[in-house]
Amino acid sequence: MNLGYWEITLALLIPGILYASWIDYAERRVPNWLNATIAVIGLSFQTAYFGLDGFGWGMAGLWIGFALLIVPWLMHGMGAGDVKLMMAIGAWLGPWLTIYSFAAGAVIGGIAAIIMIATTGRAVHAYTNLQTIMTKMRRFDTAFGEFGGAKTFGDTSQLLPYGVPLTAGTLAVLLTHYFGGWLS
Repeated sequence: MNLGYWEITLALLIPGILYASWIDYAERRVPNWLNATIAVIGLSFQTAYFGLDGFGWGMAGLWIGFALLIVPWLMHGMGAGDVKLMMAIGAWLGPWLTIYSFAAGAVIGGIAAIIMIATTGRAVHAYTNLQTIMTKMRRFDTAFGEFGGAKTFGDTSQLLPYGVPLTAGTLAVLLTHYFGGWLS
């Protein structure tokens, strides 16, 4: 059996990101060793299947993953493990599918946040926290400070393990691409 790049991607990336998502949900962190392993294997397979062009495509995806989430991390809105997970996913998917994966994950994360707010009765807290975030973003010196960061809200918020929606978005994009949807 001669497996192509996308079959290998399905076989290796999906279990890797599901495991990362599970750890993020359980521990609110994604281990560096796991993100590094996913990225290195992705770049290796990109190179093995597509040569230096594949390596370049994988590196472009990795850097796009970094670029998409570095600002929210710098603003204390998420953990560094989420940024590194998006980078690792990008190493496998290349730049365009990484952007689609991020966008799908952002939509899924937004829906999950709304559901979490609605089911926990924290709408007033969420509104107050949103006002704090808007105040934080008015000035450069506060935008990148800890004021209004995700971990500063204490009991007034429930942290969303962002690896979960990133994984869900990646699964949606990857499976749509593989089975011939509009991303092919």
